[in-house]
Amino acid sequence: MGLTPIHGTLELLDYFGILVFAVSGALLAAEKRQTLVTFIFFAVVTGVGGGTIRDLLIGAPVFWVHTNWTLLLCIFAALGVWLTSQQKWRGRALAWFDAAGLAAYATFGAAKSLSFGIAPVPAFAMGVMTACAGGIIRDVLADEPSILMKPELYVTAAALSAGLFVALVLLGASGILAAIIAAAAGFALRGAAIHRGWSLPAYNG
Repeated sequence: MGLTPIHGTLELLDYFGILVFAVSGALLAAEKRQTLVTFIFFAVVTGVGGGTIRDLLIGAPVFWVHTNWTLLLCIFAALGVWLTSQQKWRGRALAWFDAAGLAAYATFGAAKSLSFGIAPVPAFAMGVMTACAGGIIRDVLADEPSILMKPELYVTAAALSAGLFVALVLLGASGILAAIIAAAAGFALRGAAIHRGWSLPAYNG
């Protein structure tokens, strides 16, 4: 039995993370001026990629193969971007949608891992994996430089959300309270990195 059960409210984080990551995948397809098929493919891969790897590693049923709604959500996200004028998506829309998905998915990934009896440190790692893997796969498929190769705060924000959630649960906080604090903190850090250009120092040895 895990440290914290998956409450219905926590599941909303999962759907939110899937949705905004799917939008971010479709937005990248829009930037590349791709077809609707590519929009949907990028939305699905980005939306479910990290969670799929997490579920395989923690021994959980892969979350999207037993329900219709997950893939439909990704398809609707792709269609929404496809039908919306590009003027609506100019600027840093991709980065902000990605930031929201990052924080939500890192938090939910850690929560689900704890609920399956995964130890706290691996649960933290699964939260980071859940948040980052879909975006990395998206960038590789689009022949974009991976976020891992950039100094800006990205994985660090996912680590903050996942680590803070695990720490708060271990300290006795309710799953809902821990999730709200953790997701907000990760989004705030990633948002600051986007807005102010914060980054980690690069190796200079």
